[in-house]
Amino acid sequence: MPTQRRLANAIRALSMDAVQAANSGHPGMPMGMADAATALFTNHLKHDPSDPHWHDRDRFVLSAGHGSMLIYSLLYLTGYDKPTIEDIKNFRQITSPCAGHPENFLLDGVEATTGPLGQGFAQAVGMAIAERHLNAIYGDDLVNHHTYVVAGDGCLMEGINHEAAGLAGHLKLGRLIVLWDDNEITIDGPTDLSRKEDVLGRFEAMGWHTLECDGMRADSVTNAIEDAKGHQRPTLIRCKTIIGFGAPNKQGTAATHGAPLGPDEIEAARKELGWDAEPFVIPDDVLSKWRVAGKRSADDKAAWQERLDAHPKKQEFLDRMAGKMDRRWLHDLTTKLVEDQPKMATRKASEVALDAINAAIPATIGGSADLTGSNNTKAGGIEPLTADNYGGRYIYYGIREFGMAAAMNGMALHGGVMPYGGTFLVFSDYSRGAIRLGALQGAKVVHVMTHDSIGLGEDGPTHQPIEHLQSLRAMPGLTVYRPADAVETAEAWADALAGEGAALIALSRQGLPAVRTENAEHNLTSKGAYRLKDAEGERRVILIATGSEVHLALEVAAKLEEAGVGTEVVSMVSTDKYDAQDADYKNDILPDVSNTEVLRVSIEAGTTYGWERYTGIHGMNIGLDRFGASAPAPVLFEKFGFTPEAITEKIQERLND
Repeated sequence: MPTQRRLANAIRALSMDAVQAANSGHPGMPMGMADAATALFTNHLKHDPSDPHWHDRDRFVLSAGHGSMLIYSLLYLTGYDKPTIEDIKNFRQITSPCAGHPENFLLDGVEATTGPLGQGFAQAVGMAIAERHLNAIYGDDLVNHHTYVVAGDGCLMEGINHEAAGLAGHLKLGRLIVLWDDNEITIDGPTDLSRKEDVLGRFEAMGWHTLECDGMRADSVTNAIEDAKGHQRPTLIRCKTIIGFGAPNKQGTAATHGAPLGPDEIEAARKELGWDAEPFVIPDDVLSKWRVAGKRSADDKAAWQERLDAHPKKQEFLDRMAGKMDRRWLHDLTTKLVEDQPKMATRKASEVALDAINAAIPATIGGSADLTGSNNTKAGGIEPLTADNYGGRYIYYGIREFGMAAAMNGMALHGGVMPYGGTFLVFSDYSRGAIRLGALQGAKVVHVMTHDSIGLGEDGPTHQPIEHLQSLRAMPGLTVYRPADAVETAEAWADALAGEGAALIALSRQGLPAVRTENAEHNLTSKGAYRLKDAEGERRVILIATGSEVHLALEVAAKLEEAGVGTEVVSMVSTDKYDAQDADYKNDILPDVSNTEVLRVSIEAGTTYGWERYTGIHGMNIGLDRFGASAPAPVLFEKFGFTPEAITEKIQERLND
């Protein structure tokens, strides 16, 4: 029977062959961690290649995503349908699902898209939170699994690692086990060029259990994982490894990190490892042993299925994991809001919506990066999720915007929960990397971003977002909403929750009057933009506004109409949603931009960059192309020209040119 080392050598051979064929990639990490990964996949990981979406499977996250051939090799060897050996031969090519870094939407068994270092680690924290939360609701019979991570030195240097590790230690996520590939090498060379810290000591200080093992011996790794499973705290296992192990002239050096080994070194490595098979050929005895290992959880899966079939909450559990939800709350809420026409900040309107949402949808888990009272994200009577109460539905993330956003991605990818979390819009700069990665992989997360303009007032330009809305709108896969009043806010929440991917709702600090004063037959916000006011006479101006500037646009329109200028007002809650509509709808809302008889004017208290897409080269873009200032909001709006009088005057001057 093949030894554990020989099984591991199959990973090494596939990795160096695939990187060489692609003439790019990172062979060193998978070659160094092959023994540790073999121990995990043959002795511990609970998964079923024939059913990659089994709800109670262990989650495995390759945080060190540059070493993607590690997971591609493991998936092939244990018997997943994909990747095939042909896919591996075409590593990093357009025809193959074996991308340069693992992509969750290309291959079953890849739980999360990784590559930007540290984010896989942080997403795994979110997965571990989701597991504990669902366990608190459905018990061990339905939810009882671990989250495993392979993290490199770079993952543990990135700042997000500190945020995520601190959160995991605080919540005592004992089902989270991280294998640290401690090979002491980065691209620049030895890690002591840039790091002197006691990594294990740091994790211990954050509430983690720590262990050390010989990462080059599968039995040593196995023993460490067994130890980790017995603790109520998350565990970091330091696996001492040799990067590029088996390449006799390059192992242990940065030369194996991010480049092919070369034909001569690969030939030498085959001799060193005792591997005489041709490239991309796995000997029958080795492949057979790996395939047996891939079936090791079949009995666990069958027993779980029996428990599920007999469980009184079976359908509820399946519906929840499928993301089904009650959507009736929206009609009742918007009916009341239209009747009451409240004047309130949209951050407060979001809280009102969340009161209804959290009561109607038990799967929601909220939170805030230490701004709960400002973001208004704790609503509906939900209790905190803590180490003593995993059944709670509100997480106090602390001042960890990046870690929060990444953890929410992990929760969404785990399934069974719908995470949302809040911070100030300007601090999207801190969480942008995770927002982007969530958008890339279709993670259903709602980012609640308040204090969305100079309207936040006295905190000044450091806190007043200018370019943020447009830069976030430019991000593929992220739907950005900026509602104008309580009704639009409720509709934005409903549309975000009904969507398939990531969403961001930008909300005001200052109170706003109601602009939606009549009931609509359907969710107008779901169209992205809609005509809020028709022109009273011949249309000469279309005002396109968002958020807190919509009521301002209505006031401008009233003044223009008094002067005999027919003016329409379009509320563009989401440019992303509007852009996705069919041509007939878009042409109805914003007719032919080449028509110079109709002046299009955008009004938004942020950068004017990008608004020319909707106003055309003959249009006007009223915004703010500089940083703000520290003063009360009304003073700032007057100073920067966001008043009905100032805007009306500018439009009339243009019309009279």
